[in-house]
Amino acid sequence: MDIQTVTTFMMWCTILNFIFLCFSFLICVFAADLIYRIHSRWFPIQRETFNTLLYSFLGVFKLLFFFFNVIPYVVLLIIGQA
Repeated sequence: MDIQTVTTFMMWCTILNFIFLCFSFLICVFAADLIYRIHSRWFPIQRETFNTLLYSFLGVFKLLFFFFNVIPYVVLLIIGQA
């Protein structure tokens, strides 16, 4: 595999994960009550705990997105220009 193929792969991974991150954020903002009602049927969980878990999920996913998608893609772009 050449660097151009890997760069294109990382570009699409970054785009798709960004779309998933935005979709997750929108679902959490606009449908948090629905998600809580569904999950509280399966698991006995308090609303405050659920909000903490939801916020933590988005934070961890955002960090993983930057460390495993955005940063490697930028590095590949820099290396490809050298």
